[in-house]
Amino acid sequence: MMRRMRPLACLVALTVTSLAAAPPQTFRAGVSLVRVPVVVTGRDGAFVRGLAKDDFQVLEDGRPQPVQLFQAGGESSAGEDSALHVGLLLDISGSMVGDLAQAATAAVRFVNALEEAVDVTLVDFDDQVRVARFQPAQYERLFERIRSRKAGGNTALYDAIAMYLQSEVGQDGQKVLLLYTDGGDSTSALGYGQLLRMLKTHDVLVYSIGYLNRMNRMGQAQMQLSEMARQTGGDAFFPEDVRDLNAIYAKILDELGSRYTLGYLPPNPVEDGKWRKIEVKLTRPELQKSKVRARLGYFAGTR
Repeated sequence: MMRRMRPLACLVALTVTSLAAAPPQTFRAGVSLVRVPVVVTGRDGAFVRGLAKDDFQVLEDGRPQPVQLFQAGGESSAGEDSALHVGLLLDISGSMVGDLAQAATAAVRFVNALEEAVDVTLVDFDDQVRVARFQPAQYERLFERIRSRKAGGNTALYDAIAMYLQSEVGQDGQKVLLLYTDGGDSTSALGYGQLLRMLKTHDVLVYSIGYLNRMNRMGQAQMQLSEMARQTGGDAFFPEDVRDLNAIYAKILDELGSRYTLGYLPPNPVEDGKWRKIEVKLTRPELQKSKVRARLGYFAGTR
């Protein structure tokens, strides 16, 4: 099912509900796990595989937490909690006119290489934002949709990300968002600060891809794409040529297969909307020079 949305009209209501002041304190009878996707790289930059649950320590606000959930690589357990949902944001604004065909081809190859995803949500955007979700049996329709896009209009990047975040509410499991754009936002109703707060209230791993040749005079846009990835535990890439997309997508696929997922019960049951800082450390001495990348935290009341 596809939804076509005018960002300004939809985001007026969206920002009221998602970005309001901290709610009154509430308590949950059944508290859900805080999920923390983790990537570990060695001194050579290669992904570190084969780690066990006891190799990790998770801290919330500086206090160690018992790890209740552990998954290594692409392994999954029974139930929807282990499902992988992938979001694909494709910039089809006017500045993409010369590169959209190659970007579309790379996106199709990426989806074809996905093995563990239970669905893919495509968000293509210019002045408007269009959202459609496809299960594996519907991928041919997804590919047709990707290939049929025509470049034109301005860039509603922030609104597109926000619409994706709203579309994944209620989905259990790991959400991964890949966004491709060749420039900064030019027409969104939502501001960057508001969007960043939304990202911190959703359990979504963001991979940003910014076409550097178009962005080398737009330092702010590059910084924002990097920060969105950093806050969620993802990564940012700035290729010099659109033909580099295949290699980037291959690296992301490798990373998804190398990730660890840790889960713990939040020690503070009060849903006061306050920030909870997350840290992930490695326990073995020989791993201390490895690099750990994970989400930085969450706002209480969200996971």
